[in-house]
Amino acid sequence: MVMSSSNSRVAWITGASSGIGRALALKLARDGYRVAVSARNADELQALALESGGVIQAFPLDVTDRDAVHRVMSEIEAALGPIDMAVFSAGTYVRESISNFNADQFRTMIELNLMGTAYCLETIMPLMVARGKGRIGLLGSVSGYTGLPGGGVYGATKSALITLAEALHPGLAKKGVTLSIINPGFVKTPLTDKNDFPMPFIVTAEEAADHIAKGMAAGKFEIAFSWKMVLLLKSLRLLPYPLYFRLTEKMLRKS
Repeated sequence: MVMSSSNSRVAWITGASSGIGRALALKLARDGYRVAVSARNADELQALALESGGVIQAFPLDVTDRDAVHRVMSEIEAALGPIDMAVFSAGTYVRESISNFNADQFRTMIELNLMGTAYCLETIMPLMVARGKGRIGLLGSVSGYTGLPGGGVYGATKSALITLAEALHPGLAKKGVTLSIINPGFVKTPLTDKNDFPMPFIVTAEEAADHIAKGMAAGKFEIAFSWKMVLLLKSLRLLPYPLYFRLTEKMLRKS
């Protein structure tokens, strides 16, 4: 059994086989963390572990399996020691339209984006509260600020995470645990590569990882980027609905 030293920090990243999660794992490894990575794609996780020279360790996991989440977290702490930081970034994204609205897709995103995160929170919060310290990051999105054509289901899951984080933050802070909601704009990942529309102010996964690592280190509640996209969507939410719908109508695609 491999244990971390008393001075070593341990991070757990879900959704780490690609995109933001992968880039964040590499960033934290460079910053001196022992990093546990989880995702369903075991081969990609093993490749990431090899790339890090063993600083990153793979713990394959489907976060929608509640029992598996509890088991894997126990395995991580047995192998590396107490988790100091957890960033739950596992999620998926599928665009919808009025002609192909599908409740099965809705359920898939609810199960992964919301319930998967809930299972992870259920495992880590009691331990961090008992220790009186720890940092947790939930991957939301600027899509959670407001309803945008084609992103209603995805945005709904991210709105729910934002609301959940707002509700949990004060109580956790009193126990010494910092909870952050991470709201990226467009980030170049395999998920956004499928988009067939302009993505303003897009950033790389590595840039996103830098924003997240700095925000988590500073104890920020909301870590949102890029600032232009954040300002745009927060301002849009303040408009009266007739103007709001005229502007968002321009974002409609064939449905």
